[in-house]
Amino acid sequence: MTLTIPTPLERWRLLLGDAAEHACGSLGDQAAAADAALDWLYGRDPERGGRDERSAGLGPSSLSTPDWINSIHTLFPKEVIERLETDAVERFGIDEVVTNLEVLGRIEPSESLLRAVLHTKHLMNPEVLGAARRLVAEVVRRIMERLQTEVRQAFSGTRDRRRRSRMKVATNFDFKRTIAENLHRWHPHNRRLYVEHPVFMSRSRRHADPWDIILLIDQSGSMVDSVIHSAVMAACLWNLPGMRTRLVAFDTEVVDLTADVADPVELLMKVQLGGGTDIGRAVAYAQGLIANPTRSVVVLVSDFYEGGSEYELVRRVKALVEGGTRVLGLAALDSRADPAFDRAMAERLVAAGAQVGAMTPGALAAWLAEKLQA
Repeated sequence: MTLTIPTPLERWRLLLGDAAEHACGSLGDQAAAADAALDWLYGRDPERGGRDERSAGLGPSSLSTPDWINSIHTLFPKEVIERLETDAVERFGIDEVVTNLEVLGRIEPSESLLRAVLHTKHLMNPEVLGAARRLVAEVVRRIMERLQTEVRQAFSGTRDRRRRSRMKVATNFDFKRTIAENLHRWHPHNRRLYVEHPVFMSRSRRHADPWDIILLIDQSGSMVDSVIHSAVMAACLWNLPGMRTRLVAFDTEVVDLTADVADPVELLMKVQLGGGTDIGRAVAYAQGLIANPTRSVVVLVSDFYEGGSEYELVRRVKALVEGGTRVLGLAALDSRADPAFDRAMAERLVAAGAQVGAMTPGALAAWLAEKLQA
């Protein structure tokens, strides 16, 4: 049953905390349970005089993580539960939220919890890892469902106004030519244009020859959102004709995960977040994969904080561009496209001929579709 608070005084008491009890009175059983659940989490905040969870005391026993999960699912509406679970993982680092089997069975799948799983999967025993995989699969399914439509629309072909089409569908409708060719049917008295022959445009094929798309994904901890969306994006591109998609993850090492591109859940479970960053080494690996530079695109997803040789990174990017390969550097590839990155290095890559920015996956699909026209 969702929490109901019968009196304004109880609302003020929950808002102000224990210090207001003398003025607002004590809480009823249900409100007291909500107060305990909120205090279990937000009582850790050092700015509010947060407690040390390891210290002993004579007060009532604290909730365990599974008890807390059960409590908030009983007391609060869904939107509040999601906020509490997100704060538990991201704000207070309570990894047990995603490493406890009982907790994973109750928790609502979300992108924030997927991020937490990727950070903590190395702590999980096989049984817990199986439950976490199911959570990952559900979140990936939701993201892919959203992205597949955007990718298909982007790659459905450009309208070609030079050629007419017999396919009379709305997306191919040529408004300007239809007006021009039916102007003699304008009726001045009725102020209407009567269209007898609507005109439709043809669509040009974009992939007469195969393109090689190489996604280089920085798997440092700060790039976790981009790692998630890159994995799903690669799976969407994998199914498109006329394209060969590769996905390579890197930190100071380079790992080719192309074999798992069709299964983004498996791919994400193999990603190892954290560690240093050698972007130049990843770009060198990409150079070795390119057979036809003029039909190749390298998408480098990174914050551009280079732990290796900055000179080598810029030199290799410049060599790719001069050889005819399109290079796109993305400081973020996620739903927000709001990056934090090394702007000085980004400017050097732009000077070397790369395009640099931040995109949502849908925007990346549109960019690729535009650049890959035959």
